[in-house]
Order: sequence, then C-alpha cells, then structure tokens
Amino acid sequence: GGKLPYHRRPALAAEYRQIAEFLKSRVFPTAPSFMRQVFEYNETNLAFVTAAPRGFQSGDRSTWFVLFQNVSGFFLHPVGLEVLVEHSSLDVSQWAVSRVFYNGQYHRDLAALESAYAQGRLRVEKVRKVPWDGDFSSMRPRAAPGAAFPVQYEPQGPRYRVRKNRVAFQGWSFAFGMSVSRGLRLFDVRHRGERIAYEISVQEALSVYGSNCPAGMSTRYMDGSFGIGRFSSPLVRGVDCPYSATYVDVPYLAQSQVPRSVKNALCIFEHNLGSPLRRHYSNLQSLYYGGLVNSALVVRSITALGNYDYVWDFIFYQNGAVEGKVQATGYMSSSFLHGDGLRYGNRVWEHTLGTIHTHSINYKVDLDVGGLQNSLVAHDMAFEMARAPWNPEQQMERPRLTKRVLDTEDQAAFRHQSEMPRYIYFAANGKNKWGHPRGYRIQLVSFAGEHMPESSPMERAISWARYKLAVTKRKEEEPTSSSIYNQNDPWTPTVAFADFINNETITNEDLVAWITTGFLHIPHSEDLPNTVTVGNSVGFLLRPYNYHDLDPSIYSPDGVFFTSEQDVTSCAVNSAACLPARAACLPRFPPFTYDGFRNA
Repeated sequence: GGKLPYHRRPALAAEYRQIAEFLKSRVFPTAPSFMRQVFEYNETNLAFVTAAPRGFQSGDRSTWFVLFQNVSGFFLHPVGLEVLVEHSSLDVSQWAVSRVFYNGQYHRDLAALESAYAQGRLRVEKVRKVPWDGDFSSMRPRAAPGAAFPVQYEPQGPRYRVRKNRVAFQGWSFAFGMSVSRGLRLFDVRHRGERIAYEISVQEALSVYGSNCPAGMSTRYMDGSFGIGRFSSPLVRGVDCPYSATYVDVPYLAQSQVPRSVKNALCIFEHNLGSPLRRHYSNLQSLYYGGLVNSALVVRSITALGNYDYVWDFIFYQNGAVEGKVQATGYMSSSFLHGDGLRYGNRVWEHTLGTIHTHSINYKVDLDVGGLQNSLVAHDMAFEMARAPWNPEQQMERPRLTKRVLDTEDQAAFRHQSEMPRYIYFAANGKNKWGHPRGYRIQLVSFAGEHMPESSPMERAISWARYKLAVTKRKEEEPTSSSIYNQNDPWTPTVAFADFINNETITNEDLVAWITTGFLHIPHSEDLPNTVTVGNSVGFLLRPYNYHDLDPSIYSPDGVFFTSEQDVTSCAVNSAACLPARAACLPRFPPFTYDGFRNA
C-alpha cells in the first residue's frame, strides 16, 4: 500500500551494460598509464562484479564495482581495483565516479589515482596474469576419464507421472511452478488424497559479506532482486540430476516484451537413497526380516546467481514426509588481499582473500493439516524426580512429555539464538484413532551464522532472517516475506517481514510457517576452484505427527518381508529376489544433449 519510488528498481542488464560502457569510455581513459602498465588493460581483459545495496540511505544509487581478470572463474582473480559509480540520474551523461579504491588506498577518482601513480605515491601490487582458462580457478578436470560412475535407472520405467505441471507419485500429488524472482514453488500438495499444504515455496536468499575492501564489506545480496527463478540454469544429464530423470523446460518473462524459456531448467526423478526407510531383523523369539527401501521423489532446480550455484530440492518420502533442501556450490566471492585482510577470511591464493559470509534462505510453508483451521503446538521433554514405586527409598530421574499451545504470533516467532521446542507442529481440529490431534511437525536443519544487528538501518528489509521459525495468520496481503525492491532501498523496505508479527491469535486459524535456514561460510583453500555441496546443505522437514494411525509406508508395494521358514529366493515371497531378472536389461538412455549456451 505504500509508494514505490523508481530508485528502488532492480538494476537491469541494460543498466549494467551502460555502466560497463561508462567505465570503458569515460573512466578508465582518465588513468591510461596506470591501467596499461599495471593491468595491461586492453578493454577486454577486465570483468566487474556489482556490490549491493547501493549506498547508505533511501534514494541512493551509488554502487561499488570490483575489477577482476576476465578469465574462467574470474571471481577468484581480483586485481585490487574497485570503483564507486554514482548512477542515480536517469541521464547517463550525469553519471560520475565518486571514489576509487586500490590496494588499501582510497582516491577521489581514477584521475587522482593516475596522478599518485605517476608521482610514485601509489603502492602497486601487480597481479600475475593468468591464462584464459583461469589456471587455479579452472574447473577443467585434472585427471583423465576413468571407469564410468554408477547410475540409477528404473527397471520397468518411471513410477511417477508428470502431466503439464502436475506430478503424482506413490500417493503424493502436487503442482510445481517457478517464480521469476523467488524460484521453485509447489502448490496443492496432497498425500493419499488429503491436502497437506497449499503452498511450499522459496522466498529469498541472503548473503552478508565481510571484508576490508569497500565492495566486500558493504555487500548484502538479496537474490530475489536479481531473480532466483530467472537465473535457473539448464541442467546437465547425469551430473546435475540422474541421467534418466524427467527434464522440464521453464518459460519466464523478465526484462523483455516476449517470454523466454530455460531448457531443462527443472528435473523430476525417483531416487533410491541406498538405505532403508525402515527395517528390522529379528533373531529373538521368531526369525524374520522386514524392511522398505528408501526411495523418494525429488523435484530439483539449480540457480546460477553470479558466482554461487544453489541446488533447490523438494523431496517426497513414502512415510508422508516432505523435505525442502538447498545445497550451495559454485565459486566463492573474493576480495583483494591487503592489510588486515585475514581478519575477514582466509588467504586462498597469492592475492585472493576468501571473504567470510553468511547464507540465509527463507521458505514459505502454508500448511493445511486436516483443513484450514490449525493451531501451533509444542512438545518437548523435562526430567522429573520420582520415587521408585517398588523401592520408595530410592529416587530416579525420568523424562516426561511437556505440552504447550502457542496462542499468538509473538509466541510463535523464534529468533535464531532462542530456544525452540524440539517438537513443534501444526495441529488439526480432528484426531487420529488414538485420540491425538492430527499434526505435521516442522523440523529444521540449519547452521546459520549471526543475524545482522537489528540496530542496522537496513535490517528491517531482511527481518525475516531474525527468525528460524515464525508462524503467522495467513493473509492475502502478506504473500511474500521479501520484495525485489528491498535490495536497492533496504532503508525503507517495500516489505518488512517483522510487521507480519503483531501478536494476533493463531489458534484454530489458517496459518503459515516462515522458515529460515542457513550456514556460515568461512572460505578455505579446499573451496578452490569450487565450493562443494558436502556439508553445505540445509533445509527443513515436514513430518507427520499423529496424522495417521500408523506409518503409511507400510502400504508401499516396495516392502520386503520374509521369515526363516520361507523361500527367500522366491519372487512371490520376496520382491527383492525379482531384481536380478527384472533389472537384467539396461535401459536405452537418450543421447546426451545440452542447449544451455544457446541463449546465454
């Protein structure tokens, strides 16, 4: 309902092209000797990366740009030069450089830097020129191909169905979509015909950096402004997703009058996790084995946002659980190493500082558990002292169940450093066979760093990141936790999530859970050339909690059970015994193709 000033707009590709031309034609020529002798500048061998936000107060549009060697993996090759461009005017001729930074020193503009260089007053640190492939930043394998890596396939074809944007699998059904700004989202998520959630969606991805260089120390990327969905990248068969997965093209409309399409931007596949979902082997009283392979359905997209790649997964398990997961990979963002740089990260190459930063990811989870009217309930444990009934002179400590209904939004807003009940769930009005409210539990997986101090003038723009979990009453006028306009005017945010939490009652209401998960990243030498996904995976689980009368996976056709008295080699007894025959023929894989560079 507020105003939307034009200065809040995201920077479009056209504006970046204009800035590149401004630097090349009007800025760099003012320091010809410095640019030529220090960087061997030839108008093509330098690349730049933007910082954001762009200033210190509403109305500012003044951006630091970091210069790198223009090679493969250039994010790891800073040359020490950063330029602050004032580009708030709609008249490009009015743009100007308001500050220049080089190797720890600030100058009024590039002409002043050129003068200091000519007079020998500049501390020059020449960076070794690297070949086009980037040398240490190259992702080219350092080993020859070996034996083929393992692959998964469906012996009798896919067990899931995809019809347009709807998917069905083992009792699950849902619709998928892709928001240009926010990325992957699901609607009408149902299990065994009952709706579990109206919407499960990515909302925002935030990175807050530290450095002793100006761009690094002022960077707080809000990726929704750049376009989490827009920068979905074409997926590579056999690497980004299993070779035989179903690949889906995704259309989008952004910075254009006509829609475009990302080829193979989304993949869907059933994944055998290589471990049992449940099992038991009995050699007491009776001899038997019962188990169920943990085979789940995965919906995946991968976003390439500048240097970082985010792998977004929604995973559907046969026991009625849903997992939202994000894995981070790609290149680290780096600063030029100088002075006290090691206070802000680790040295990873001769002039490269891997800068400390946090990742925070926000999700919207609009659960409808047994209907629209839900309450938020917390279960946990406490020890109590009790006398042993059979020996009253002795005492023992025993854990007991604690229960609490969280009545208001304030009670249901858990800040990152606060304690949160270990079991917290959306409870329906209806009950299961055993008299318990049917529920779905929210379980977080997060290693988040510290949140920005709330005293910061820009914190309200990212106030969703205050909370690891916040549950609010669902409102049509509160559809998202952030806005694409928050990035360039965080001082007067278009959407301030903190305003959603105003102590309204949340008992027997249509509720939404806002989940923030994340991790602290202190880059190190093993992040070269790329950060790996191992250990950089966070997310959440939605797990049935007394929602059913027993585990619904017992109805899975994948179950295996046999006793000591049965012929375990018989297909009629044990479906696992059928695999040698059913999987005897390898499937005919489609030829490898890749169209990812066609419209790049």
